[in-house]
Amino acid sequence: MQAIINNSMTQKQIAEDIQTAVQTLRRGGIILYPTDTIWGIGCDASNEEAVKRIFQLKRREDSKAMICLVDSADRMQRYLRRVPDVAWDLVEFAEKPLTLILDGASGLAPSLIAEDGSVGLRVTKENISHELCYRFQKAIVSTSANISGEPSPACFDEITDEIKQGVDYIMQARQNDTSKSKPSQIIKLSLDGRIQIIRK
Repeated sequence: MQAIINNSMTQKQIAEDIQTAVQTLRRGGIILYPTDTIWGIGCDASNEEAVKRIFQLKRREDSKAMICLVDSADRMQRYLRRVPDVAWDLVEFAEKPLTLILDGASGLAPSLIAEDGSVGLRVTKENISHELCYRFQKAIVSTSANISGEPSPACFDEITDEIKQGVDYIMQARQNDTSKSKPSQIIKLSLDGRIQIIRK
């Protein structure tokens, strides 16, 4: 696993790190964790109070919805009334991180759902975040680890102390990984078949 090489962590240490993060999420806490793109702030996506804490930490307006990570397309389906057929192919064949904005969101904290009823979901294929989502068995909020309006940190060392001190648990995995990550591609899919590329 790339994460072990980057952080000199054993398989057991990574498993314990993920287990502690999952326990924190189940208690309604918020975590700082590595994703398939940049470092993110996360919580149980169905816990409205935890989601509100993230908005407060980032000093972000709650009208700006945050995306969620899941471990599989099947899990993604649980939070939508209907999934457009093209979404399955996009998830399966995506060569880089892809966030889909999809209509008919359900089962999530109300503040994660946009006024038009849509939500941003991404199936993560990166080792750590994928295993975290799989172990948690639910969607996890994923928003950049920065104060709203400030630059998104490209690696762990760029995350400010204010953010680090505002979460309940900081994952150890990939902290030494200095490779520069980029945000995901974003595509909005409407139930009527319209496809809109928001970010390439």
